[in-house]
Amino acid sequence: MKYKIYILVLFSVVFCFTSCYNYKSIGLLQENNSKLPKYNKIEYADYRIKVNDEIVYRLMTSDETISKLISSENSTTQNVISYRVYPDGTIDLPFVKKIKLVNLTIPEATLVVESRFKDLIPDASVKLSLSNKSFTVIGEAGTGIFEIPRDKLTIFQALSISGDLNLSGDFRKVKILRETSKGTEVLEFDIRPKSIIESKYYYVYPNDIIYVQRAASSFYKVTNWSNFASLISSSLTLLFTAFYLNK
Repeated sequence: MKYKIYILVLFSVVFCFTSCYNYKSIGLLQENNSKLPKYNKIEYADYRIKVNDEIVYRLMTSDETISKLISSENSTTQNVISYRVYPDGTIDLPFVKKIKLVNLTIPEATLVVESRFKDLIPDASVKLSLSNKSFTVIGEAGTGIFEIPRDKLTIFQALSISGDLNLSGDFRKVKILRETSKGTEVLEFDIRPKSIIESKYYYVYPNDIIYVQRAASSFYKVTNWSNFASLISSSLTLLFTAFYLNK
């Protein structure tokens, strides 16, 4: 009788402290869960150039001699030279005076640089891009620095690139660390509601750091009922062994 009580107590303790993951706790794009936050949609804002960004440009003109002389792109080695944005917000390009680009979008900066070159070359045309188009992921969603393959990269695409969210991650408190003109901004959000689409948390920008912390409750959870059964079986085996040795 005493032996049966031990088994019952062990089963009750394991069952109380263990549960499986469910759709409400880890499901993405949920619509009918009133307990989830509802985020407002905002208009997408283009990335603005910041200090220490690396800029790559290509100059195009009908004058091939000038184009080869000034262009930052070496067509023989395929190496591309990038130019850093200095602390004063300017960039130093060959044959032109320093140009202030900080806080400009890439299209705006392209027009400014093109205008400066047109003072020297009337038919100048410029293409400008960021060299440092990458984001960082740490925590329960993989770890690493990844290139941004396209404009308007979403949080779901970014996490897919890094390896997806682990079930042990805290879906309620995903964080994005973002550099702004006022310092580092920490954006914390719940990734589960569908209203995250087109909210201020939806897009990933160059130099963003995505952090997914481990959920405290993950210690007591199992991924499915087969794992739960395995846990019970292991616990019972341990109990039987201890009971036999004591006997």
